[in-house]
Amino acid sequence: MPAIASHNSIMAVKLENAGEVARSNGGSTPQKRRLRSDAAAVENMSPISTPMKLKSPRRCANSSPNSGANGIEMEINEKLMSARKSPVKKKLCDSFKSKPNWNPQDVEQMSAVREALHVSTAPSTIVCREDEQKKVLEFCKKNLEEEKAGSLYVCGCPGTGKSLSMEKVQHYLVDWAKEILLKLQPRKKLNGSTSPLQYLQNLYSQKLHSSVMKMMLIIADELDYLITRDRAVLHDLFMLTTFPFSRFILIGIANAIDLADRFLPRLQSMNCKPLVVTFRAYSKDQIIRILQERLMELPYIVFQPQALELCARKVAAASGDMRKALSVCRSAIEILEAEMRESVRVDHMAVALSNTFKSPVVDTIKSLPQHQQILLCSAVKFFRGGKKDMTVGELNKSYMNICKTSVIPPVGTLEFFSMCRVLHDQGILKVGQSRDDKLKRVTLKADESDVTFALQGVRFFRNCLQ
Repeated sequence: MPAIASHNSIMAVKLENAGEVARSNGGSTPQKRRLRSDAAAVENMSPISTPMKLKSPRRCANSSPNSGANGIEMEINEKLMSARKSPVKKKLCDSFKSKPNWNPQDVEQMSAVREALHVSTAPSTIVCREDEQKKVLEFCKKNLEEEKAGSLYVCGCPGTGKSLSMEKVQHYLVDWAKEILLKLQPRKKLNGSTSPLQYLQNLYSQKLHSSVMKMMLIIADELDYLITRDRAVLHDLFMLTTFPFSRFILIGIANAIDLADRFLPRLQSMNCKPLVVTFRAYSKDQIIRILQERLMELPYIVFQPQALELCARKVAAASGDMRKALSVCRSAIEILEAEMRESVRVDHMAVALSNTFKSPVVDTIKSLPQHQQILLCSAVKFFRGGKKDMTVGELNKSYMNICKTSVIPPVGTLEFFSMCRVLHDQGILKVGQSRDDKLKRVTLKADESDVTFALQGVRFFRNCLQ
């Protein structure tokens, strides 16, 4: 549940799973993991009383050029400059010159390597996302200084550093608040029956004394879980910024790239359109650099440069998911441990990549007829937007567009319905029930990365999936 850092004029609240808001508001969206009760969520969300008479945040932030958010911006700018100056390949090779090879038989070294490559281990520095962090930081800083409500939508494919970057921005802002403000204020406990969303609606619907109304930062992760059929919960959350006495900043994080396109028109009509920051999939060079940063703290060489490059190239081509790259590296370590060699070679990485991506589903997709593969590409492109399902009619339209663009004669309607049933029987698609075949709901059962990995060797499908 929310981790809350409260100060005199800023309170940062992070909702680890935004679905809790939907649950408390009557939504039926699923939960990713079990959370604490809503009473615990709102326990510390009360506005803070009896403020101290201090300088405005704008004056304090400008009083020292290297303090607070200005210092943060300098740090991010320095990272951006260093990233542009040094080529990845040269930096990667240089990092292997001054270190000895590691000893896989050393239990402590093996444990340190596994920890460095674990997805739950937060890196000391977050690289390749400086531009995105700067945009979010500047947005929050501007709204805090002007004491104005606002919303921001962060989107991108899984494993592209969204949550990690927002945690970093939150720490930046909290540190900035600590430099401006002198001490924490006591927090009030609220009625346990009040949900977080209801509490915020009540708070910003009425005018309170200035000593009670404090700026609040809310980071709602996994925003996809608020997508109901009418999207009422999602709209209610963003509409909080339009309340007459609203004084909080909302940052929503989701994997759905086109979620903004689907709900922005209505939000715009309600005057609560959020700023959108998109996290693109990691490129090969970015994956190499992130792996290098994680391994840099180790005093020995674990991977050959060619092995890291192979991993980065394959993962970037399949999904650009950094978590997948870490999983491949850990798998290579396990293979190495079985052989007890000096360092992870290219052949170790090749086996790890094969184990990670190759599956019976991949083999099945590779063996499908061309038109079934085109149908599958159509489904993958459609579901990349974050939609959970589609009708057979919509899928047929997407399939026809690809065939028309590629000058490939499409199959007839009856044969298309038959292909959908075949893919359903093979467990790649799930086709629902309906009297009208065109209105049957379709969902993708195979993992998108499996589809991409299976078809990336054919230029036609590689272009279709881009």
